[in-house]
Amino acid sequence: MGLIVAEDKKKDAEGEEKEGAEVSAEEAAAEEAKAKAAKKKKKIIIFGAVAAVFLLVGIGGASFLVLGSKKDAEKTSLAAEETKGKPTYYALGDMIVNLSGEGKHPNYLKVKISLELADEKDAPLMDSVKPRIIDNFQVYLRELRIEDLRGSAGMYRLREELLMRVTEAAQPVRIRDVLFQEMLVQ
Repeated sequence: MGLIVAEDKKKDAEGEEKEGAEVSAEEAAAEEAKAKAAKKKKKIIIFGAVAAVFLLVGIGGASFLVLGSKKDAEKTSLAAEETKGKPTYYALGDMIVNLSGEGKHPNYLKVKISLELADEKDAPLMDSVKPRIIDNFQVYLRELRIEDLRGSAGMYRLREELLMRVTEAAQPVRIRDVLFQEMLVQ
């Protein structure tokens, strides 16, 4: 009988070990499930934060575009009001200037310019300021080099400079644009 009791005790000990192993396996599975759930929560939080950032950026961009388009519409309507009626042009005539440079041969610029006026009533006033405008143009043009006039970028810069100078010289007359009728560099 002593042998049977010892075998029973041995079987009981083995059963308890198996149950302990099963319990620890269940506990490990539960811990693993909790870890997965925590990772899933972190992913959801991160995705939510990223989505919120994109949403805010989208709203900000849309409002910027809407506000910008309203300002552009206001500018366009102002420009349309200003351009009512037919445009008025004032011819300055031909100008020939010696360009700045260090070559053996002097370089010349011949340019024929017209000015677009904002109001046709300003044409008589232009006659009184024409000598000042031509003087400003001559002084500026004489400082140019041939390299300054190359390409469309050179023409654009020249137009902007001349517009700035004529606007200053012709005040209170409003000048809309400087138009090149002819331009020859020799």
